[in-house]
Amino acid sequence: MTKTQNSTARDRLDAIHAEIRDRICGLDYPPGKRLSEVALAEEFDVSRTPLRRVLARLEDEGLVQSVHGVGTLVTDVDPRELGQVYRLRQELVLLYARLDPVPVTDAVVDRFRALNARATALKSTPSARAFAQLDSDMFLALLDLTENAPLREISERLYFRTARIWVQQVTASRLDLMQEIEIYANETAQIVAALEARDLDAVGHLRHAHISLSFSRFQVD
Repeated sequence: MTKTQNSTARDRLDAIHAEIRDRICGLDYPPGKRLSEVALAEEFDVSRTPLRRVLARLEDEGLVQSVHGVGTLVTDVDPRELGQVYRLRQELVLLYARLDPVPVTDAVVDRFRALNARATALKSTPSARAFAQLDSDMFLALLDLTENAPLREISERLYFRTARIWVQQVTASRLDLMQEIEIYANETAQIVAALEARDLDAVGHLRHAHISLSFSRFQVD
C-alpha cells in the first residue's frame, strides 16, 4: 500500500471515529447502549478489523467499554472524576496562547465569527443536539490555536471524555437551554472580539471562565 493509500485509510478511520464519538457525546448513543460491530461495519462500509481499531481507540478514550460475553457498551461520565477533569481543562486552555500558538489570521477570525453566528441563530431554533455540536466545533477551533501536539492530545481526550454531561443536564431539565444559548452567544462574541484584537491570552481567560461557570451550573452531586 502506498503512502497516499495509507493516509487515505487513516483519514477514513479518523472520520468514522469522529462520527461515533459525536453520537456518543450527543447521546445518540446513550450510556449503556451496546454497539454492534456488524451494524457499524455495514453502515460505514468497512470490514470489522478496522472498525475494531476505532472501537479500541474509543475505549482508550473512556467512551466505550468492551465487556466479555456482552460486547462494546457506551460508558457513562464518572461524577467522581468530573470536577478533576474540568479543573484541569481550565488550566490547559490557558496554555494555548503560550505553547506554540498559531498566527491569528483573518481566516482564523472568520472561523470564529461563523461559530458565533451559529450560536446566535440557535436563539431562534434552539436544539440541545445542535448546541452540543456547536460546542464541539468551538472546542476544535480553539484547539487549532496551538500546534503543541501533546497539549492538543490531552485537551481533546479530556473534552470528549466529559462532553456528554451538558446534554445530560439539559435532557434532565437541570439546565435551561435558552439561557445556556444566550450565555454561549455572548461568550463566543467576546472570543471573536479578543481574536480581532489578536489577543490569545484573552481568549484563554475567556474560555477558562466559560469552563468554570459551566461546571458550576451543572450542580453535580
